[in-house]
Amino acid sequence: MGYATLVLDKKTFEMAGDYIPCGEVLDDLVGFFSLFSDKTRLKILCALSISEMCVTDLALTVGINQTTISHQLRILRSVGAVSVRREGKIIYYGIKDDIINDIIFKGMDFLSK
Repeated sequence: MGYATLVLDKKTFEMAGDYIPCGEVLDDLVGFFSLFSDKTRLKILCALSISEMCVTDLALTVGINQTTISHQLRILRSVGAVSVRREGKIIYYGIKDDIINDIIFKGMDFLSK
């Protein structure tokens, strides 16, 4: 099988190749962006961008049962997207980093054009 001839110059070709993540970094990026590929998780993240909430408040706000909310929060916690704060018996969840909000808003900006 023959090789195709590059249309790009060699420098651009090498830069593009170096920019493409590989291995664990690529796997981590895929995992990170999968946070935004589930409607329930996205609703939770949007609600938490307004205020910290407990599971009960999230379930009522998002309109989804507490079991499903808890399951999705476990996923969000596992990748470090949400923070956890205990106040007595109540556990409050919040967005861990403003970058999460930025990505959601950038996505909405992109789609509104």
